[in-house]
Amino acid sequence: MQTQAIIQHIINWLRDYAAKSQAKGFVVGVSGGIDSAVVSTLCAQTGLEVLLLNMPIRQKPDQFDRAAEHIAALSAKYANVRSELVDLTPTFEQFEHTALSGCLKKADNQDLAMANTRSRLRMTTLYYYGQINGLLVAGTGNKVEDFGVGFFTKYGDGGVDISPIADLLKTQVYEIAKALGVSQDIQAAAPTDGLWDGERTDEQQMGATYPELEWAMAQKEAGATREQFSGREQEVFDIFVKLNRATQHKVQPIPVCTIPKELFK
Repeated sequence: MQTQAIIQHIINWLRDYAAKSQAKGFVVGVSGGIDSAVVSTLCAQTGLEVLLLNMPIRQKPDQFDRAAEHIAALSAKYANVRSELVDLTPTFEQFEHTALSGCLKKADNQDLAMANTRSRLRMTTLYYYGQINGLLVAGTGNKVEDFGVGFFTKYGDGGVDISPIADLLKTQVYEIAKALGVSQDIQAAAPTDGLWDGERTDEQQMGATYPELEWAMAQKEAGATREQFSGREQEVFDIFVKLNRATQHKVQPIPVCTIPKELFK
């Protein structure tokens, strides 16, 4: 992989897109994870205005600290970068209280719905700050998450204006991070979406590591079937296929009911 060439390509693409959109720059939500660290650094290197938001919702201290330290480092290095701390915990807890107070019993998928609500509150916040500052919301999803297993929240972290790293596999994002000088704390941290009160890594939620899912994605794209594999390989292949099928409603464009032309006559 031509890492430096890819970095420059993304930076140029970001500049060109902002210019065509007549936007001043970008707003990025920084989570303390590898993807947001890479995207925020790439945006900073465009020289355009960059607003970094740290948006904790009952966040684990290590996640919050990694995000804060990354934001501080970029703000010190790049004059075009500024930041805001937006504590969404009170907002989330008010919604949680209101939504749950009317429930006679707990729904089966209530915890997941609340986890996704955190992501959607952050999306709303990003667009508020983006709109009042003339900035584009830069997404932080990678190729495996966005197009492989759909590991994102619909209208949450999936609600963005542009996706700078969505053509990069997770392992490739790590290569970019290393070249950009992203902190070792972030590079070494276990990937997590940070949407749960209890610690849940991405691997725990999906049942496979990113390298395993990348392998399965490549096999599926090559036309492989589960019968070609055995043991852990077959298990991972099945996990990928199951997740891929279940999340097509996220990956595919919103279905539009097309009305036959003769019905308009």
